[in-house]
Amino acid sequence: MTRLFTRRTLGAALLAVGLTPWASTALAQAFPSKPLRIVVPFAAGGAGDLTARIVAAEMAQALGQPVNIENRPGAGGVVAADTVAKAEPDGHTLFLMSNGTAVSASLFKSLPYDTLRDFAPVSTIGTFDLAVVVPADSPFKTLGELVAHARANPGKLNIGSINVGSTQNLAAELLKSSADLNAQVVPFNGTPALVGALRGKQVDAGVEILGPVLGQVKGGALRALAVTGKRRSTALPDVPTTAEAGLSAFQASSWNGLAAPAKTPRPVIDRLNKEVAAALAKPDVRKKLADLNIDADPSTPDEAAQLLAADIKRWGAVIDKAGVAKQ
Repeated sequence: MTRLFTRRTLGAALLAVGLTPWASTALAQAFPSKPLRIVVPFAAGGAGDLTARIVAAEMAQALGQPVNIENRPGAGGVVAADTVAKAEPDGHTLFLMSNGTAVSASLFKSLPYDTLRDFAPVSTIGTFDLAVVVPADSPFKTLGELVAHARANPGKLNIGSINVGSTQNLAAELLKSSADLNAQVVPFNGTPALVGALRGKQVDAGVEILGPVLGQVKGGALRALAVTGKRRSTALPDVPTTAEAGLSAFQASSWNGLAAPAKTPRPVIDRLNKEVAAALAKPDVRKKLADLNIDADPSTPDEAAQLLAADIKRWGAVIDKAGVAKQ
């Protein structure tokens, strides 16, 4: 019988009887006992999907097991998140969470899971900037000029974003509230439509993730007035942050990371965290992410959990103040 008691059956047995500290450590030592999967709430080929694949490839080598990507886009990430929340808490099923996960917690009337209680964050992976952009021939050369114009002309400034409830849309609403502007946020169905509206002068400014509009900025069709993160973008080092531009209350970086189902043993979480950090420390991985305009940014599990909780509170307040309809 001893020979038949494999690492997999050990893990199942320990989960069945309830994990003592010893049992938890034993399970961690047996981990991983099968291929892992990262459930991604985005379609294949996007920045989130590519981020997961880059990190998964490195983790697979370190863990000695395949780490597969399972794309489950749509419904604001709810389907993907629910899949992981209800998975076996053994570390073999992970969720690519993001600031969108935090937004969904307040944007939906009800969810089939509790965002804080049903997940065990493992680590952040990376952060990526949003930017305030205007047409290249806009009269506004700085964010300060844009804000001053909006204050001097209440109700006349139009700020474009993508669809209502997106991080970009809520960031535009945050720009309004943090700068105390009487302005209109105009949503468009995707980045191409927003860029077209900017270039066609249908809106005065736009708030968008920098990556999708970086080509337009570098090509001279759009001008970036500021990036919304804590640091300047390596892709546009001459563009100030919103804090440097005099609007320190307006910060809205996007981020992504990994989470496991709640009740996953802490030693397993710590092992996963170690491998994510090791992957993100590699220069080639950092470069691959930088090419996607993502800054590699690992964290501890506790830091990732604190970020998720803080973003739920923050975006919930923005949603309430903007009167965004719950879905």
